[in-house]
Amino acid sequence: MPGTGRLIALVGPSGAGKDTLLAGLARACPEVHIARRTISRPASAETEPFESVVPAQFAALRAGGAFALHWEAHGLCYGLRHRELAALMTGGTVIFNGSRAALPRIAARHPALEVIVVTVSPGILASRLAARGREDADEIAGRLARADFALPAGLTARTVSNDGRPEEGIARLADLLQPVRA
Repeated sequence: MPGTGRLIALVGPSGAGKDTLLAGLARACPEVHIARRTISRPASAETEPFESVVPAQFAALRAGGAFALHWEAHGLCYGLRHRELAALMTGGTVIFNGSRAALPRIAARHPALEVIVVTVSPGILASRLAARGREDADEIAGRLARADFALPAGLTARTVSNDGRPEEGIARLADLLQPVRA
């Protein structure tokens, strides 16, 4: 479903604040559709709103063609249902919290895919990961080691620094979407 709109993948390390930026973007730029993901993990009030399914449900949905896009990362399955990309058909903008490993496959289906990388300094990232309380010290060290990454070949990206207050990062992200807001 390529359409005439803009498809934007927001990527970055866990703890960089992608969900916070997207929630703020929804308030700052209501004309931008924030795609709701289907994820094979239990629902949690601590993360973005998503459709929670068990792995078997996800596999059945995927086999039935329910997803316009799907990928796996960190032992979980992620998908965007077709309705989440519908705005592309009418020239709208859709942004989603994506996985850098899935970018080549997504770009193959959507050649005009835009990528925005959320960056955060290592010290702040370590503090955020520790504050979440979901990982032990070894798991946090592993996440920090994976935080700095190169984009897959053939893709370019713009960056948003998210070291400061959430409002600052949200404003930076909204500025990157300025052509949509004009």
